[in-house]
Amino acid sequence: MDIKTARSTVGWTQKSAAHYNRLQTAPTSPRVCTFWLEGRCKRNPCRFFHEASLPRNVYHRAAKLSMPEDGPGKGPESSVVNSANSSSRKGGDSSIEKNPQTPQEKVCRYWISGNCVKGDACPFLHSWFQGVDFAMLAKLEGHKKGVSGIALPSGSTMLYSGSKDGTVRIWDCHTGQCVQVINLRGEVGCFTCEGPWLFVGMPNTVKAWNIENGASYDISGLVGQVHTMEVGNNMLFAGAEDGTILVWKGGSEADPFQMAAPLRGHTQGVVSLTVGRDRLYSGSIDQTIRVWDLHTLECVQELVGHTDVVMSLLCWDQYLISCSLDQTVKVWGATEGGSLEVVYAHHEDHGILALSGMSDGGGKPVLLCACIDNTVRLYELPSFTERGKLFSRREIRTLQTAPGGLFFTGDAAGMLSVWNWLDFPKNQQQLPHSMESC
Repeated sequence: MDIKTARSTVGWTQKSAAHYNRLQTAPTSPRVCTFWLEGRCKRNPCRFFHEASLPRNVYHRAAKLSMPEDGPGKGPESSVVNSANSSSRKGGDSSIEKNPQTPQEKVCRYWISGNCVKGDACPFLHSWFQGVDFAMLAKLEGHKKGVSGIALPSGSTMLYSGSKDGTVRIWDCHTGQCVQVINLRGEVGCFTCEGPWLFVGMPNTVKAWNIENGASYDISGLVGQVHTMEVGNNMLFAGAEDGTILVWKGGSEADPFQMAAPLRGHTQGVVSLTVGRDRLYSGSIDQTIRVWDLHTLECVQELVGHTDVVMSLLCWDQYLISCSLDQTVKVWGATEGGSLEVVYAHHEDHGILALSGMSDGGGKPVLLCACIDNTVRLYELPSFTERGKLFSRREIRTLQTAPGGLFFTGDAAGMLSVWNWLDFPKNQQQLPHSMESC
């Protein structure tokens, strides 16, 4: 499967200009030419309307300009679009407005679908991202349904992706090819890796593969779909849809996964897990976060603060960061007594699906925040200053980071996108040559 770069929109302007010129002598009808809307009308003259006769704002809404608000997470928006696939935005069509608007921070949904006919006159972004410190390297196509897990094991030259289409795809980072498709005959709910082990969460089971020696195991004991997994303190944790957290401890070479007592407390499915500072944190559909001691496996605190599903959890420095469909990111800090409480809340305009964190090329911590509106916001911590946005055709539910400034996004349509931070220190870069040159 070839790595495909983002599609260019250059050519739409010239095509619409040619169609417009044909209108000068064409008898017309009140109807709009559907073939022209798709950019493929071949009639000369055409008896239906083309762009010259269309009312304003048929294809786009006027961009709303607003002053940036002061305060955390409300930094000024960058007006620079850094994308190899962005159109040149030069004039030439007589139907284009004399003073086209500067592209705004909102991406053109018609361009995303591949059929924006406004070309240079469109006031919205024609780019897969907005920002100057990072870039898209490639798009990997192959999955037929949403990407539910991405893993790049340490030291491996293979990228693994799992999908709700029931397959795991293995991509060769040197060639950009999909070298193997594994049909698991069941929806992949989540992915995680630790050392040579790759764990795949599925209905009623977890599949474990050792990518070094080829050993594979089916770990049973679950009921329902596995939504999330995490490894910590030599244990594998799996959150299930019945609200329990299954635990397996490292065993012998013959029996490497020995089941321990499950963790109970959540009243609905567990959809997020993370480990940090000798604690396991679990987020649930029941809108709560539970804190578990990694040594005793007992619940030491229940965090109540969200008003919808707790979709993702992340440990950063001495803080726990959570996100929810209630449109908030909450930062939890320790009190003098050792318990956690909300020390900061960041609000979005849409529900939040996933979080991930990494450092940029200058070593500054950045939070990746995937929202229901098909975007990923990048925020610098601790200020929550916005660094940029990523755009997608469908909502992005999977985020994964890797060494060398590399990070990945997987959307609900099955698209896997590869990104990296620019100006990353050369001694830390581990990008395959083929991905660097895409």
